[in-house]
Amino acid sequence: MLLAQALIQDPDLLLLDEPTNNLDKEGIAHLTEFILYSPKTCIVISHDADFLNAFTEGVLYLDVMTRKVEQYVGNYFDVVEEIATRIEKENRKNAQIAKGIQDSKDKINFFAHKGGKMRLVAKKMREKVEAYESEKIEVRREDKTIRPFTIPAQEGLSGEILGITEFSIVKNHSGAIKKASISLRKNQHLQLVGPNGIGKSTLLESLVKGTAMGASIARDVKIGYYRQDFSMLNFEETVLQSLTGITQKHREEEIRSIAAGFLIHGEMMHHKIGHLSEGQKGLVALARLVLQEPGLLILDEPTNHINFRHLPVIAEALDQYQGAIVLVSHVPEFVEQIRIDEILNLDR
Repeated sequence: MLLAQALIQDPDLLLLDEPTNNLDKEGIAHLTEFILYSPKTCIVISHDADFLNAFTEGVLYLDVMTRKVEQYVGNYFDVVEEIATRIEKENRKNAQIAKGIQDSKDKINFFAHKGGKMRLVAKKMREKVEAYESEKIEVRREDKTIRPFTIPAQEGLSGEILGITEFSIVKNHSGAIKKASISLRKNQHLQLVGPNGIGKSTLLESLVKGTAMGASIARDVKIGYYRQDFSMLNFEETVLQSLTGITQKHREEEIRSIAAGFLIHGEMMHHKIGHLSEGQKGLVALARLVLQEPGLLILDEPTNHINFRHLPVIAEALDQYQGAIVLVSHVPEFVEQIRIDEILNLDR
């Protein structure tokens, strides 16, 4: 609806902030085509590199370290390649300077012990070292990627964790009941697919609440729920309160260490959840899953708002998860990195 409101105004300048979030494949294709053929100026923020590269002619890059805006010609992949080449050149030049400095220092040590005029030579060599030092380049630094992590599965899992024999959908503005034969056990991963509006998120939420018709979750199974709007988080809690409230097993030092792996540290631990960026809320949600040690992961669009540098790390953690997973994602490149044992297409 927000996207439609932006487009229907027929603006001269179109500003889109993560417009592909929650869009299915067809929706993204339609939006891409609109931008490609629109005569309007369009500025887009997105973590979907393929989407950006379909239409991008230039990139404004916000350097997280220098806090400067850099302008590039080309698409995102062109920018990444140009930046990588620049960093390589800067590192190579600094390596040459470092070698020159070390050679000069070795000569200084040699001449300084000779006495007499050799000490004057050593003095000049020190001046040369200072000149070398001034030539050093501050190598460009990129924002960090989260550390590899593991989501421990609940101990003692056995038998069927989740069973689904039927589910409800919404199609052509009317409801319908469909049959299914899903039985998820330990170390089995299920993906839900279907177009937007058919009821994927509704099914996930009803599973969490225990109200899903035709579905049953084994007794005492802990559910780890990642909801795309982060409403499973209490926005009035601080990050530290949110993380300590999910576990009684971990000491505060351990909690802080796990949070640091998700780039959550220092003063951020005392910020309210509601004051964080959407990407930071996502990282808090992932840290909570690690601390919770669930037996069943229910994940609704876990790539939304997440920096795509983090996505391979998250995908690896989900791929290796030993509990049961129910996943909804519209990002094929992300899903391809996760072992999927069964697919439930709500549109069939």
